[in-house]
Amino acid sequence: MAGYERNTPPFRAEHIGSLLRPPELIAAHHDVAAGTLSADAFRAVLEKCIREVVLLQENTGLESVTDGEFRRGSYFAHFIDALDGMTDEVSLFAFHDDAGKKYEFRAPHVVGKLQRKRGISTEEFQFLKNVTQKTPKVTMPSPSTMHFLRGRKGVDTTAYPDEDRMFDDLVRIYREELADLARLGARYIQIDEVPLAMLCDPAIAETVRQRGEDPVRLVRKYFAMLDGVVKDRPKGMTIGLHLCRGNYKAKWLAAGGYDAIAERLFGGVDVDAYFLEYDSPRAGDFTPLKYLSPHKIAVLGLISSKSPEMESIDHLKRRVDEASRFVPLERLAISPQCGFATSVGSKPMSLDEQIRKIELIVNASRQIWR
Repeated sequence: MAGYERNTPPFRAEHIGSLLRPPELIAAHHDVAAGTLSADAFRAVLEKCIREVVLLQENTGLESVTDGEFRRGSYFAHFIDALDGMTDEVSLFAFHDDAGKKYEFRAPHVVGKLQRKRGISTEEFQFLKNVTQKTPKVTMPSPSTMHFLRGRKGVDTTAYPDEDRMFDDLVRIYREELADLARLGARYIQIDEVPLAMLCDPAIAETVRQRGEDPVRLVRKYFAMLDGVVKDRPKGMTIGLHLCRGNYKAKWLAAGGYDAIAERLFGGVDVDAYFLEYDSPRAGDFTPLKYLSPHKIAVLGLISSKSPEMESIDHLKRRVDEASRFVPLERLAISPQCGFATSVGSKPMSLDEQIRKIELIVNASRQIWR
């Protein structure tokens, strides 16, 4: 049987990146935004909370850790803040729940020529690497995230009469960021890809057509951007691609398996690993994994970060066994399907329940790959 230990990421037990913010950090985010807390006082609270959440991850037995995305208001807010030419507006899509209720959110909006005015995740990484002995992981939104949620309406036509030039600028910005992260010592990057997963949903593809865009063209362009970002990546850098159908306060944006893009996704993108949402029937079955290129790792998101209900180890074992019919066990790992808190206010479970979920991932992985 495949052994438990892996010397390089991804490890057998992973989490996706964001973690529940403690109450004092949530309050500090609100207070600094309201102008009632100084930047220095906010930084003190922030850095204290990051040290604590790093220790939490280390104590559960995880081999890779993040800063919980504690510096961010949402999973892409820091990206907008670090660029000239970008702000946010209401998304053309909405989250929804089992009852069909919809929830609006804000998404990236391009108002001018895009330039990286400072590091996007470099400050996050510099602090993280100095407070952990484990492998620090940096998460970042995919380049398609900067476009899809508002589409062509989200790109100023004066700044970019030719939308492809905006795509080129995004690729350049990502490559600059990866190069700077590498110079700082970053070796483990996770790109969070939502639009490609959404476009597997026929209903989403039809919505795109109705707004006057071609979903097939978008899929092709988004893959081309990914290819441009990871091409000639810094030596020694492991890159994972997280496929997500949306996650906000236990709500989602889309449904549908990976079948529509599986061959291109698993066979044609030059990344080392895929973090895949598999906690719900909305994600489809494991059949698309048959296209996974040799030597690449599939991290199965079998544990829900949307619900406090605990999965059983026997259930996780059965699911991994099902996936191993398509991918050898030594090229599998497990994780939650998404982060535990993709925004400051997201709280689908308690802090204690989150810890139990992470411990479950570690304990299950040790039994499966013993």
